[in-house]
Amino acid sequence: MIDGLNSQQQQAVTQAPVHTLVLAGAGSGKTRVLTTRMAWLMQTQQLSPFALMAVTFTNKAAREMLTRLQAQMPIDTRGMWVGTFHGLCNRLLRAHHRDAGLPQSFQILDSADQLSAIKRLLKAGNVDDEKYPPRDVQRFINSSKEDGFRPDALDEFDPHQKMLVALYQQYQEQCEREGVVDFAELLLRAYELLQRNEPIRKHYQRRFRHILVDEFQDTNRLQYKWLQLLAGDGAAIFAVGDDDQSIYAFRGANVGNMADFERQYAKGNVIRLEQNYRSSAHILDAANALIAKNKNRLGKNLWTDSGEGEQIRVSEQASDTLEAQWVVDEIRALIRDGWARDQIAILYRSNAQSRVLEHHLFSSGIPYKVYGGQRFFERQEIKHVLAYLRLIHNPFDDTSWLRVVNFPTRGIGARSLETLGDHARQYGISLYQAVPYMSGRAASSLQAFVELIHRLASEAQVVSLPELIELVVHESGLLAHYQADREGAERLENLQELVNAATVFEQEENFAGSPAGRIPEAIPGSVPETESGLPALAPMSALGAFLTHASLEAGDNQAQKGEDAIQLMTTHAAKGLEFDAVFVTGLEEGLFPHDNSIGEPGGLEEERRLMYVAITRARKRLYITLAQSRMLHGQTRYAMRSRFLDEVPEQHLKWLTPQVRVQENTASSGTTSWGGGAFRRGSSWQGQQGSSMRVNTPNFSASGGVVVGDKHFRVGQGVRHQKFGDGTILNLSGSGNDAQAQIQFRDAGMKTLALGIAKIEIIAG
Repeated sequence: MIDGLNSQQQQAVTQAPVHTLVLAGAGSGKTRVLTTRMAWLMQTQQLSPFALMAVTFTNKAAREMLTRLQAQMPIDTRGMWVGTFHGLCNRLLRAHHRDAGLPQSFQILDSADQLSAIKRLLKAGNVDDEKYPPRDVQRFINSSKEDGFRPDALDEFDPHQKMLVALYQQYQEQCEREGVVDFAELLLRAYELLQRNEPIRKHYQRRFRHILVDEFQDTNRLQYKWLQLLAGDGAAIFAVGDDDQSIYAFRGANVGNMADFERQYAKGNVIRLEQNYRSSAHILDAANALIAKNKNRLGKNLWTDSGEGEQIRVSEQASDTLEAQWVVDEIRALIRDGWARDQIAILYRSNAQSRVLEHHLFSSGIPYKVYGGQRFFERQEIKHVLAYLRLIHNPFDDTSWLRVVNFPTRGIGARSLETLGDHARQYGISLYQAVPYMSGRAASSLQAFVELIHRLASEAQVVSLPELIELVVHESGLLAHYQADREGAERLENLQELVNAATVFEQEENFAGSPAGRIPEAIPGSVPETESGLPALAPMSALGAFLTHASLEAGDNQAQKGEDAIQLMTTHAAKGLEFDAVFVTGLEEGLFPHDNSIGEPGGLEEERRLMYVAITRARKRLYITLAQSRMLHGQTRYAMRSRFLDEVPEQHLKWLTPQVRVQENTASSGTTSWGGGAFRRGSSWQGQQGSSMRVNTPNFSASGGVVVGDKHFRVGQGVRHQKFGDGTILNLSGSGNDAQAQIQFRDAGMKTLALGIAKIEIIAG
């Protein structure tokens, strides 16, 4: 059973029945160790299958564990307690529902069901859902439960908090009446059952002599406390995890649980699985050097006996479009060389980055899948905007009408839409045409929606396509809707990326400068014909052409089930996966590490762990790519390369492009910054710019920069200041000794310096 294991794996598998912490590095065979440990305990007759509990984080991991166990020894696994935290708590509560205060047939609410229940509660209590958005209430309830708090244990330090606590109490009473529990309640109710009922607690403490826990670094506070209760004074906890891969703090994971367990239970009994069976030495050494920058690690160093392998290939391109094209060209070369498409993955930090990558894959005819997510044009918020655009283009589109007529909510209920549909069927007309047949309050709300579409259609005759999309997002209420949602930031990023998509589409299809809804006039004297002599297709407006483009990109290149396809995913979604070739894209400050994380306590270290996860997904070949400028969140951003790239020793890197800065003097067609207020050329709703790293078209001099003494400064150039450190020039103004530069410094932030006085060294470009 243990002959094929290395010495550290054997030590873990045959460990005495004491509390043990196994630090299992990426690709070190932790699942094999866990299942072999279970088989070892049973085959050496140290315990029966029913005296063991194994806890995982996903049903898939639990099934894999049981499948591997059955492959090692003939055993009926149906009665074993192997499953997720929620699954095992459900099993416990089903067995002791009376003691837990639950009906025997209690039902479980998934996240969507829970949100619906909260909306019902708010409506019944006439609670302002703008002041108390349902998702915020849901998040408050779940986080309180995951911290182990009932409403009466929470502080009410201001009126808003007091109301949230009251809603939590009302929600709990509603669940009790209806005999339902949510996911967070499963764990909290199971914990409370064991805590207060000593006979039941003692029973399970005597029964489970060994408790094995997978992915221990992802446990939250309550899960750790639940494990402590189950273990009591007699059971041995065998905790397997990797603190260097703890990347789910936003879900409540507490990386500190590992250090606490080592101190409170394992007490120095730590086994490190450091031999990696996945990646080559260059990849592992780069990962080790990077993660060593984090403090308070438990510490380990991955190694392999499979050889040095290839250096990490690095490509720096002038723009995100060129970066995406380079990635796709390289993928085509890999496919020609015989690499399987499903063994090639493209990783990105933010979902919005996928749009430009998807576009180039689509244009190249390469099938792809978005793992753990949706393709760009299939995302909910994108489909909402496209539905508005389709109504502007064609108000008789009933499918688009039904999608957005009451989203965001306008007080148009299901009964009103049913009546509207009856009128449409009676007269054989569209829903839009049936509005005049309505009466009462519903008629007013529906007419207001019609007027909104009319206004936007009028604007489409005078504004460009990107400007029209900005108007739709603002005037429809989508912007306010997602700004009010704490989880709406990513959806706003995707909407801003839609503006980028429209800008690029205009340029590629020669619609730049044309009003979105106006059909271009034919050139006088020309007779458009095809080569066959038949009349050419009727010309389309930019709006109509873009809608066709979006539909084709959403529907084409759809990889069929089981088809060999390129894998696209966020770095978070990549955890637990591995591929022969991996592209880690967008290695720029503010993107990876992400702006939102840098200012949070522990945020930078979690971002570094995320980069560590990204690097260690690659088996044979790893690419790192970055862009000097990026159209991000509706603006052009001139980027500094990520500190994470600087933290990888040069001997592990193979630069495929020169390490220089090349500034492209291209005019922006207008920008938007929805995070801090939107603005548009000629608009009455001008506002603030967002992040200081995001800028409009820079002020270029006729020479493409400014000359001060013997130095030639350009936008996008890397510079160094004795006090402020390294930075990137974002804007230039003036000339000669009066010239000024707006510089984004990595550590000191934004500074405006007089170039004739400040001692600035040019380091790139």
